[in-house]
Amino acid sequence: MKAQWHQRLTNGAAALGVTLTDKQVQQLLDYLQELHKWNRAYNLSAIRDPDLMLQRHLLDSLAVLPHLQAGRVIDVGTGAGLPGIVLAICQPATQITLLDSNGKKTRFIFHVKTLLQLDNVQVENCRVEQHQPDELYQVVISRAFASLADMTNSCRHLLGEGGVFYAMKGVYPEAELEQAEALCQLQTGIRLQVPGEVGERHLLVLRPV
Repeated sequence: MKAQWHQRLTNGAAALGVTLTDKQVQQLLDYLQELHKWNRAYNLSAIRDPDLMLQRHLLDSLAVLPHLQAGRVIDVGTGAGLPGIVLAICQPATQITLLDSNGKKTRFIFHVKTLLQLDNVQVENCRVEQHQPDELYQVVISRAFASLADMTNSCRHLLGEGGVFYAMKGVYPEAELEQAEALCQLQTGIRLQVPGEVGERHLLVLRPV
């Protein structure tokens, strides 16, 4: 099974234009294995099948990498560490904070951080409104917020000068953009082609106004 995962992961990353080292491939597969194992008891993800986890969690997160600007990153509502853990593995020089209010999910993330020796990861167990970082972020990313208005309103205090929001969405959210136009301006909307995924995936890059 792991050999099959290895091939799917490397082929999928290559299709996305992402180059992974052998160490990064192993770390991503170790993360997948831990997620699958812990999910049985802690219900970290609605997806139970590890093959689907690889596609809809790992490859979906990797699809963001070519578009990510440099600087400190916070993944808000990270859940089981998505996309934050994947980004941290692939960009070890980037400081990434993973924030979630669910204690069992942040305990899992801390376990993964320790197991994989991800020194560039900081874990925060709190609501986003309570997080007051010593240093602001250049990127706030999330695929968990219900709406763009909620995301940009709740997270704007986290962004430094020139910082941007990265919202991971399915179908292009025209209505959400209209509702959030007083809070943010769309910089670019990118159609993501996740290998093996038939549903639509989009990445929206937004600036606060």
